[in-house]
Amino acid sequence: MSDAGVGRAPPRQTAPKSTDVRTSNGNHTDILGCKLEWRREDISLAHIRVGQAFVDLMEVQPGTSAHGHSMDHLCLAVVDFDLDQIRAGLLAQGVSVGESGRRFGAAGWGPSIYLSDPDGNGLELR
Repeated sequence: MSDAGVGRAPPRQTAPKSTDVRTSNGNHTDILGCKLEWRREDISLAHIRVGQAFVDLMEVQPGTSAHGHSMDHLCLAVVDFDLDQIRAGLLAQGVSVGESGRRFGAAGWGPSIYLSDPDGNGLELR
């Protein structure tokens, strides 16, 4: 996996969970001066631009945060992203991989794959 280039680029996005995305969005835009890039009402998600990265505010119902985590996932940029190579490398190391697909993020639309770190924190490689 080290050949895939993870760590050679800054994180693209982080996705904290919120019980009130509208209030959290206001905190990021009105107070911190960030820009609302895109709001997905259908899944209660707000993409907030912070420089070249995103804070993806994801709404959850109070008391439903999985495993007590307040973060949904951290997205890490992969230089020369090759989904098949990344998946094979992770599986060869015994890592359980999650869904892959084309998603919207800080760098626009592109392929990504989800997995979890040993503590159960979500990671997205993109």
